[in-house]
Amino acid sequence: MATLFIADLHLSAHRPKIIALFLDFLRHRAARAEALYILGDLFEYWIGDDAAEQPENRPVVQGLRALTASGVPVFVLHGNRDFLLGRTFESLTGCRLLADPARIALYGEDVLLMHGDSLCTDDVDYQKFRRMVRDPEWQRQLLGKSLEEREQIARNVRELSQAAMTDKPPEIMDVNQAAVENVIRQHGVRHLIHGHTHRPAQHEFPLDGGTVRRTVLGDWYEQGSVLRCQDGLWTLESFASISKKL
Repeated sequence: MATLFIADLHLSAHRPKIIALFLDFLRHRAARAEALYILGDLFEYWIGDDAAEQPENRPVVQGLRALTASGVPVFVLHGNRDFLLGRTFESLTGCRLLADPARIALYGEDVLLMHGDSLCTDDVDYQKFRRMVRDPEWQRQLLGKSLEEREQIARNVRELSQAAMTDKPPEIMDVNQAAVENVIRQHGVRHLIHGHTHRPAQHEFPLDGGTVRRTVLGDWYEQGSVLRCQDGLWTLESFASISKKL
């Protein structure tokens, strides 16, 4: 059986075909997996675990619960859109939240998992925003607001973020190579897997006398993207074009 890695699904009621594709992925491909890792931004935004029962979120929660109940472990990292995923989400879905970064043993190799946004150190404004929203006190105050207020705040932040991205050079929103090398050295691994940048690829480069690999997962805007690891083979796939599948 294979271990699967996905990221940046950005599930939203505004994109029902992607939700349908993800649920199909859980029922079929993931059901045959040894484990599934979701490396951030499962949702377009997550305004708190009390939103799990909202109609657009309920099928996803139930789909994840069905998968974990069948015996397939599912591990989730926070992304920059769903950093409020918490213990109730774990309880409802059977998933396990991991710290970012997370070092795992995968078929005899130590691998580092990250969402990837913390590596985009050239985007100074975003890093300031990231520190703010990851602050426990800021999160406590936000969760003290009503669901309706949080929903509006999330929409406003998303609109501001999209507007800001149009004015930034593309290279600023990509990872910083020095940051990549530093985190690989810090954790003593030769392989890093992350998402966030929506630039799926497998990069190899020399570091400290050896070769290391950085695998970037693709997003799920037009089709699914998955990294399949089995028997020493690491295959980054795109599958099921939405226009053809649904």
